[in-house]
Amino acid sequence: MAEADQSKESLQESLQQVIHLLSKHQLVENLVHKQDMPRHALVESLVHKQNLVGLQKKLDTLHPADVAYILESLPLDQRLLVWDLVKAERDGEILLEVSDAVRQSLIADMDSEELLAAAEQLDTDEIADLAPDLPKDVFQELLESLDSQNRERLQSALSYPEDTVGALMDFDVVTIRDDITLDVVLRYLRRLGKLPNHTDKLFVVDRADSLRGVLPLKRLLVNDPDNSVASAIADDTVIFHAEDKASEAAAAFERYDLVTAPVVDANNRLVGRLTVDEVMDFIRKESESEMLSMAGLREEEDLFASVWKSVQNRWTWLAINLVTAFLASRVIGVFEGSIEKIVALAALMPIVAGIGGNSGNQTITMIVRGLALGQISSHNMKTLFYKELGVSFLNGLVWGTVLGCVAFMLYSNMMLGVVMMAAMTLNLLLAAIVGVGIPLIMSKMGRDPALGSSVMITAVTDSGGFFIFLGLATLFLI
Repeated sequence: MAEADQSKESLQESLQQVIHLLSKHQLVENLVHKQDMPRHALVESLVHKQNLVGLQKKLDTLHPADVAYILESLPLDQRLLVWDLVKAERDGEILLEVSDAVRQSLIADMDSEELLAAAEQLDTDEIADLAPDLPKDVFQELLESLDSQNRERLQSALSYPEDTVGALMDFDVVTIRDDITLDVVLRYLRRLGKLPNHTDKLFVVDRADSLRGVLPLKRLLVNDPDNSVASAIADDTVIFHAEDKASEAAAAFERYDLVTAPVVDANNRLVGRLTVDEVMDFIRKESESEMLSMAGLREEEDLFASVWKSVQNRWTWLAINLVTAFLASRVIGVFEGSIEKIVALAALMPIVAGIGGNSGNQTITMIVRGLALGQISSHNMKTLFYKELGVSFLNGLVWGTVLGCVAFMLYSNMMLGVVMMAAMTLNLLLAAIVGVGIPLIMSKMGRDPALGSSVMITAVTDSGGFFIFLGLATLFLI
């Protein structure tokens, strides 16, 4: 944890240094621009280049992921200025690191030659990640520039849906045969001189590239060099198929502490490998997507996107929220007469609605998480539903009693306190029913169970809370 904090502090320091250099550059440029002097254009050009030298040197020392973070943290004009200072040979790596929304702004500022040069620096699986954002003509030209093997690999990677293992796998694998000795394997690795990143095991295949097993590097190092590969193969290999769900693979990586794992096709032929860095990227994107969906955002948004683009991204669920808010206001309107007679109802009803919304959000978060982890299915759905009802009923009784006592002390009306307790309990039960129901229904429909869930649960608990509380008050107090 300490190392993570230090890394974060260092990253923040780098960002502040870049911002300082940008501010200094802008200030000096403005001063020079206002000066009236001989050869003004030449002087201004020299000052412009001189001020950017320090910024470029700073960028050259940073990891591509750190440069990506800085680009995401800058307004568009400063972002493009910094992007122009990045060395061309680093463009591809940085484009892979930035968010999808920011990547689009950077690609829009690049011409075809720059995009081709950036993509050609990448491995085939990395090109597959970048391909959806490339203009069609650039992608076609890039495809034609690849050799037949890499072209086939790229087309294969792009053929899989983005939520499958096939879309995440890479093709940089080291394969060996099982009928050779470990000493031969060691000599082969020395000749290679370099192993792919995150290599913790070698993949054992036959002549037809069918997977026979894996040889962990630690077994290679501690076993007798004269032993055969077959004698050292691990017997607990975790294997994925290219069509497997990426979410299930991510859960397996966490459960079995995997670094890499082989990916095979329907005929058990080795087609690639899945690595922990790709899995971590997938988990991060899924987590971000879930948070955005729960808030009703259609897609990831560039922090410094134009006002119009941000409005387009947010308006859908705001419009839905407006409709639900109007419905809630009409519920209140039905009971205007009751509120006029007992003014205390106006002060207390937001409490019932607010607590119900909070409880519903807690329920819906647990259900969405359970669905994401594959822990909820038809065999345990009923048990889970009754459990959430029990939790809500007990919370409703406890906190409803507390609020009922508070209402009695404030307004000296015992019946008002009882109504408060009953309304709180009933609204929390409603929140539990809806909190379980919304994500399960969305999942059954093949939709993201988190999509707009926070907006919908708030709408139901607001309208329902107002109706329950004011309805009970009308029945027993008026």
